[in-house]
Order: sequence, then structure tokens, then C-alpha cells
Amino acid sequence: MIKFFRKTRQKLLTEKKVGRYLAYALGEIVLVVIGILIALAINNKNQKNLEKKTEQTYLQGLKEEFLTSKSKLTELLTINEQNIEGAKKLLALTNLKDSLPSEQEFSKLLFQTFVSDIAFNPNNSLLNEIINSGNLKNIKNTDLRIMLTNWFATLEDISRQEKDLLLQRENLLDMFRTNQYSLETVFKDVGIYAEMGLALGDEPKSNLGLLSSREFENKLLMFIVTSRATGDIHYQPLLQYLDSILDTISKELD
Repeated sequence: MIKFFRKTRQKLLTEKKVGRYLAYALGEIVLVVIGILIALAINNKNQKNLEKKTEQTYLQGLKEEFLTSKSKLTELLTINEQNIEGAKKLLALTNLKDSLPSEQEFSKLLFQTFVSDIAFNPNNSLLNEIINSGNLKNIKNTDLRIMLTNWFATLEDISRQEKDLLLQRENLLDMFRTNQYSLETVFKDVGIYAEMGLALGDEPKSNLGLLSSREFENKLLMFIVTSRATGDIHYQPLLQYLDSILDTISKELD
């Protein structure tokens, strides 16, 4: 079409028909402009489609990542609750003067209560990549972008609480780092010594004296209170926050 206008324009110029020449020249310009606009529109559409595809890929990956983190947190809540129940049973035993448990029962309860430390380790690899590469802007939902950005600040708060809980757990375990009480007895009674092929001492030392220790009772109370705060004040709200992120992501997915 442009070639046709060019030939016609050249013919008119040769024939000195200036008015018609200008009209054809203007038509040629209009066609060029229209062509440019169409090309820009197609390019913009392709760019938007690419951005949409990238966003959907990120959202799907984030959904899977946060679902894994939710599973970890749910499991951690269960373990924390089990630790609390075990510590409460130990605390109740400190009030029993005439009917103490057997050494093996006491060892198993100690082991079950304190064998697992509490630390939330979420999957953040994709989210870190998105933020560090500056691609968070590809997430169009403003509320979701804010939630994703605040996620790390929330985790820092959780980490501080977990450090406090770890300290209370270590305070209790420190009682076995003295000559007064025996880890060997606990490990023997729960079968760890046999599993590891370790030789037993001649006279295993009893740990039942812990039940009459005011220090043990106080440290148990601190452990219970801190564990409860970790679960109720930190982990449960975090689980709700996680659900909010997942709900928002699901709504943004096609």
C-alpha cells in the first residue's frame, strides 16, 4: 500500500499536480503512523501477556512454598503442645511425695518432653529470589506485596521468641550437665544406649531427686509459660497470617 502511494506521488509530482501530490503524501504518512500504532499495541499486549504469565508462575510457586511452610508450622504446633503436656505431667509429679513414678517412667517422660527443640524453618527460597531480584513488582496485588514484604519481619519476631524458649529448655537440660543427675540413666531407659552400642555403667544413678528440687520445679514452670506463649501468642497468629497469604494468592491465580 505504501509502495502504491509512493509511485502515485512520484507520478503526480512529475505531472506537477501538487494538490493531489500532497494528499497522497499525507495518506502515506497516515499509513505509516497507523502501522507504528498497531505495532506498539501488539508489543504492549505481548508485554502484558508476558508479565501476566510471569506473575502466575511466581504465584503458583509461592503457593506451593507457603503450603509447605504451613505444614511445617502445623507440625511444630503439635510438637510444642506435646512438650507442654509432658512438662505439665512432670510438674504434677513434683507434688507427689508418696507415689513416685518408676525410674524408667520418669526417664521416658523427661526424654519425650525435652528431646525436640522448637524452631520454625519456613521455605523462603522463591520469595527471597523474587525480592532480591526486584521482581516483587510483578505481583500486581498491592495487599499481597505488603504481606510478602512483612513476612520476614514477622519471622524475626518468631525467632526471638524461639530463642527465649530454647533458653528455658537449655536451663532444664543444664541440670544434667552437673554431677548430681544422670543423662546415662535417661538414655538407658529409653533405649538410646542400646541403639548406639554404648556400654552401661555399673550403677545407674537415679534422677528421681529432681522431683523434690525447687529449681527443677521453677524451671519447669518457666518452660511451660514460655512454650504456651510461643504457641498461643506467636505460632497461632502466624498460622492465621499464613492462611491469609495463601487465600490471597489463590484468588490471584487464574
